[in-house]
Amino acid sequence: MNSFLLFFIGLPTLEIFLMIKIGGKVGALNTLALVFLTAIIGLYFAKVQGIKTIKSGMINIYQNKLPTYEILSGASIAIAALLLITPGFFTDLIGFLILIPFTRNIILKIALKSKSKNNHNDDIVDVEVIDKKDEL
Repeated sequence: MNSFLLFFIGLPTLEIFLMIKIGGKVGALNTLALVFLTAIIGLYFAKVQGIKTIKSGMINIYQNKLPTYEILSGASIAIAALLLITPGFFTDLIGFLILIPFTRNIILKIALKSKSKNNHNDDIVDVEVIDKKDEL
């Protein structure tokens, strides 16, 4: 089965299951309030982390350094904000984990390590061409 289709069906099913379970424990209105509260708090922290990342990137640019980490961090913060806007508790958990700088660093290291393993190409041979005409 296509993994995207499984994700597309499985994630909303998990979110609905969690909302029903939590709603059964704390009530429907409290569950709704909790979903809105996590979205508001998450977006606030995403804004704060985004501003810190932009400042760090600008410092690197002023020092003539490439802000690679800041670019990746900014993209992950945008993904976290998108997950926090999506109603549900599982996506909020993943979004908050991405917003925490410690866990974001771990996630980025794992992603970059797996990406570098996939891009390793053994077919490339480094050679030097010597023109025989120059020797004569």
